[in-house]
Amino acid sequence: MATAAPQTAGPSANKAELLAIADAVAKEKLIDRAIVIEAMEDAIQRAARARYGAENDIRAKLDPVTGDLRLWRVVEVTEEVDDYFKQVDLKGAQKLQKDAAIGDFIVDPLPPIEFGRIAAQAAKQVIFQKVRDAERDRQYEEFKERGGEVITGVVKRVEFGHVVVDLGRAEGVIRRDQQIPREMVRVGDRIRSLILRVAREARGPQIFLSRAHPDFMKKLFAQEVPEIYDGIIEIKAAARDPGSRAKIGVISYDSSIDPVGACVGMKGSRVQAVVQEMQGEKIDIIPWSEDLATFVVNALQPATVARVVIDEEESRIEVVVPDDQLSLAIGRRGQNVRLASQLTNSQIDILTEADASEKRQREFIERSTMFQEELDVDETLAQLLVAEGFTSMEEVAYVDSDEIASIEGLDDEIAGELQSRAAEALERREAASREQRRTLGVDDALAELPHMTEVMLVVLGKANIRTLDDLADLATDELIQKKRQEPRRRAETAVKRPEDKGGLLADFNLTEEQGNEIIMAARAHWFEDEDATAAPTGEDAVAEQAE
Repeated sequence: MATAAPQTAGPSANKAELLAIADAVAKEKLIDRAIVIEAMEDAIQRAARARYGAENDIRAKLDPVTGDLRLWRVVEVTEEVDDYFKQVDLKGAQKLQKDAAIGDFIVDPLPPIEFGRIAAQAAKQVIFQKVRDAERDRQYEEFKERGGEVITGVVKRVEFGHVVVDLGRAEGVIRRDQQIPREMVRVGDRIRSLILRVAREARGPQIFLSRAHPDFMKKLFAQEVPEIYDGIIEIKAAARDPGSRAKIGVISYDSSIDPVGACVGMKGSRVQAVVQEMQGEKIDIIPWSEDLATFVVNALQPATVARVVIDEEESRIEVVVPDDQLSLAIGRRGQNVRLASQLTNSQIDILTEADASEKRQREFIERSTMFQEELDVDETLAQLLVAEGFTSMEEVAYVDSDEIASIEGLDDEIAGELQSRAAEALERREAASREQRRTLGVDDALAELPHMTEVMLVVLGKANIRTLDDLADLATDELIQKKRQEPRRRAETAVKRPEDKGGLLADFNLTEEQGNEIIMAARAHWFEDEDATAAPTGEDAVAEQAE
C-alpha cells in the first residue's frame, strides 16, 4: 500500500512563535514539550475539521525543530465512491499520486487555514485541556509514591475550615479533622504536614495532608533525632491527642544509647523542636518493652501502678493503682488512660486497690456460692476450690483429677466425687437450656452444628435465630465479633453504649475460625439443594434419560 508524504501547507509566518509558546508552556507546567506540541496539533486538526467539514479525516503535523505546519486529508482509493469525504476514485487519486492503486490510502494536501476568533478560542481550549490533563498525570505520578512523607508548603487559602496548601508543583489539602485543634493558620504561612494519601480523581489528583496523625510526630522525631533516622532507635508505638498531649514508645538497638535521653536531647532541645511544630503538644517519651505488663506500667506514667492483670483473650488489661494515684492514672477527661490504651493497643481498666479488693471479694463470694449450690458441698470446701483458682464448673469437671486431689485436705475419692457432681451439674444446665431452647422454637438441626452448645442456642433463639437459614444469613462478625468499649475506670460499673454491641455469641469467646465453621455448616444444606436440583437421581434421572 503506497502512502505519499504530506506536503507543507505553505510558509508560516509564526513558526518561531508556535515553538516559543510550546517551550514556555512546557517549562511553566513542568511537562514534556512533546505533549504540548501534540496538543497544538490536535487543536489545529479540530479547527481544520470545522473549516473543511467534520466528516473529513484531517491530520496536522507541527515540526518540533523547524516549526513547519503540515495539514492534509487522508482518503482511501476505491472503485466506487460512497463517501466523498473519505474516499476517492482511481482517476482522482492518480492526480494526487501517480502510482496510486485500489485500496491505497493517500494524502490530499490542504492549504493553511486562517484562525477566526471562534476557531482560535476553541483551539485555545483544546490546548489548555490537554496541558491540564498532562499536568494532572505528572502530579499524580510525582506524589503517588510519597505517602507518609513530611512536606513543606505555603498556605494558599482556607475554605470551609479546610486548609489548601501550595506544594510548589501541586496543591494539597489539610481537612479539618486532620488539623491541630485551635491552631491559627493564615494565608502565606509556611506549614509542614504529612502526606496521608494521594487519590486519583476526575478533577485531578487529590493530595490529602495531615498534622494530627501520629505518623507526623514520628517523622518529626526522625528529622530531629539522627539515631532514629539511622535506625539505631525506633519509635515502636505512638498515640496522640492532637494539640494537647502525646505518648511515644521508643527502643534502642544499641545498649550504649538511652532511647529516651536521645529523643529528649541536650536540655530538651530535640523534643522541644517537635513540641513547637505541634503547637505546644506535650509529649511523654517512654521506653518500649516486649513485656506487655511492663509497657503498660510505663505507658501510664506519671502514675504509679501497683498491679497489672492481663486478659489476652479479650485484649483487656486491668490496672490497679493506689487510691491517691487514681486521678493521675486516668488523666484529665480520661486522656492519660486513653493514650496508654492506644499505645498498647489494648483495653485498659483502672481500679484503685480498694476497688480491686472489693471486686475480688465479690467474685470470691459469687463463685463460692455457685460451687455450694451446684456441687452440694459445704461453704469451706467451696471456698477452698475458689482459693485454688477454680472459676467455673467446667474447670472442675474436666481438669485432671490429680490437680483436685493435690489440694490440701482432699484425696482421690473426693476429687472423683467432685468431678462426678460437676458433670451432673453441667448436664442439668444443658437439659434446662435444651428445654428453654425448644420452648423458643429453635430447630434441633442447629444443635448438631460444630462448637454449638444449648446455652448458645438459647441466646440465638432470643435473637430470633431459630432455623439453619436464619443462622446461614449471618456474617461471621455478626455471630462472634467481640464487644468494643471505651477505656473506663471500673469494669463492673460500665454503662452499655450502642458501640459496645458485639456479635450474638460474643460472650462465648469463639475464634474467627470457629465462627466461620459454624456459618459454613449452617449453609451446607444450600449446596446440597443445588446439587439435588442440578443432578437428579433415581426415577427422576431415568425419566430424564428416556426423554
